Amino acid sequence: MTVDRILPSDEAYDLLDLVTELADRELAPRAGDFEQRGVFPRELLRTLGRAGLLGLPYPEEHGGAAQPYEVYLQVLEILASRWLAVAEAVSVHTLSCHPVATFGGEQVRKLLPDMIGGELLGAYCLSEPQGGSDAAALTTRAVPDGGDYVVSGTKAWITHAGNADFYNIFCRTGGPGARGISCLLADAGTPGIVPQAAERTMGLRASPVAQIAFDEARVPTDRLVGAEGEGFRIALSALDSGRLGIAACAVGLAQAALDYATDYARQREQFGRPIIDFQGLGFLLADLATQVSAARALMLAAARLRDAGRPYSTEAAKAKLFATDTAMRVTTDAVQVLGGAGYVADHPVERYMREAKVLQIVEGTNQIQRLVISRSLAR
Repeated sequence: MTVDRILPSDEAYDLLDLVTELADRELAPRAGDFEQRGVFPRELLRTLGRAGLLGLPYPEEHGGAAQPYEVYLQVLEILASRWLAVAEAVSVHTLSCHPVATFGGEQVRKLLPDMIGGELLGAYCLSEPQGGSDAAALTTRAVPDGGDYVVSGTKAWITHAGNADFYNIFCRTGGPGARGISCLLADAGTPGIVPQAAERTMGLRASPVAQIAFDEARVPTDRLVGAEGEGFRIALSALDSGRLGIAACAVGLAQAALDYATDYARQREQFGRPIIDFQGLGFLLADLATQVSAARALMLAAARLRDAGRPYSTEAAKAKLFATDTAMRVTTDAVQVLGGAGYVADHPVERYMREAKVLQIVEGTNQIQRLVISRSLAR
């Protein structure tokens, strides 16, 4: 179905038309095959990069497109409606550029243009095997030694592990707690950075997720992003933006499931009528359509706050929470609309349902989003 959008400029309409054409031509025909084989579409990411889609919200003087976040998120939504793994890759890459872009000082000039130029792909190393939601308890340590930091430890659930060209490493340079954490930017080829075997995931099989071991990896001190002890603040700042990216991915996935289920219900006949004419299914689809529209509106409201320079952390948490819960609900009900056909791989809705689950977990579980929102109410 066509989504009726209100965009801030003619350029934005042209951009979304370009993205839709590219996604229909390059992404949609390949998604099922790559997901079945579990192959990461690295060359497709380069194609998107060369089209300028890996640096959309960043300044033009550094190679970005200077697009408002509300436009960038709708690009993600379109990509996700054709292939979630690719949209998530763009979101993770954009998140991986955020620390340098926002806190990098001289690194902005030296490093950011290559990071967002299209050829490189980034990853974000925050979670650890024993520390997911409690990021302030991370144990990966970086010890100064001459002109380098020597990094030791293990990170977990790293999207693009083994495929990324650079890694943001959140590590301990000081004492316990949030104030002892710093952020380093390391090239993927650094000796001692060792990606492990990919996890066997429920969905997003074309998007590799793995642990990364840091075995006394030496990272130059000029790759410290921000100041020592500022890493936790950098991580939280990036996650606010990343949560909006995941919300956009969820809206796109939910829209794809809704569209497929609706089209099926129009064509499938029982008792001499299309099944969409039966109130049980027609009303179900009406509710799903309403939830998708509400999720999109909540996402865009948070993005517009961000674009206006106003606080948006709580609204980003709300958008991520609602949009990803909506995606899980819509994809589950889309399988139900198709009945037995929805349970087999001949139709993409079974894949959509498996993929939706991870969106309730990444960039902070939805329980963490509820914690963020409830704390804002308590204040």
